[in-house]
Amino acid sequence: MVRYTLPQSPEVVLTVSGKDSAKAREKAMDQLMELIDAGKLPTELDEGFGPQDFIEVKDLEPDGTASDEDAVTGAIQILSNLASLKLKVQETRAEALKVRAQVDILFSDNSVSEEEISSLKEGFKVLKNFAQMNLRYQEARSKAEQARTILDEALKSPEISAGTVEENGDSPVPPEKGKATEPTKPQKT
Repeated sequence: MVRYTLPQSPEVVLTVSGKDSAKAREKAMDQLMELIDAGKLPTELDEGFGPQDFIEVKDLEPDGTASDEDAVTGAIQILSNLASLKLKVQETRAEALKVRAQVDILFSDNSVSEEEISSLKEGFKVLKNFAQMNLRYQEARSKAEQARTILDEALKSPEISAGTVEENGDSPVPPEKGKATEPTKPQKT
């Protein structure tokens, strides 16, 4: 099985049987066209988008053949996906909350106009998109924890782990006697 994603929508993953090949990419393109036709693609594709533009998604699970570089590449992809989802959730949150506040009119005894109901029905699409995006974000966030760990391991260098600067930014070298432990402020004259 091979999985592909789109640069514009990393949260969309298309799974195709077989290995990465021109034929597999064509099958993924067919799946993508079905999503577009069904109106389920959350973004617009660039003009001239083709099978060669898919990005192969690789698992972070070590299978013995994946190198550390592949794990880092996969981790970056997962973190990039998380960043995209976070932005989309933030962008749609305010509008979704406005629509949610309007839902309460359905439960009141007050009369409601046809325009209010139509507006509310349109708003349900916004609510649905936000809720689905938020669920994908929560799932991606849990996956990104492992990706962050992989990235942190890859960024470690012998110099940093030897203690030149500790994580809180303090130097591990104790201050000399008679020296101030905190920076001194210039005095006014």
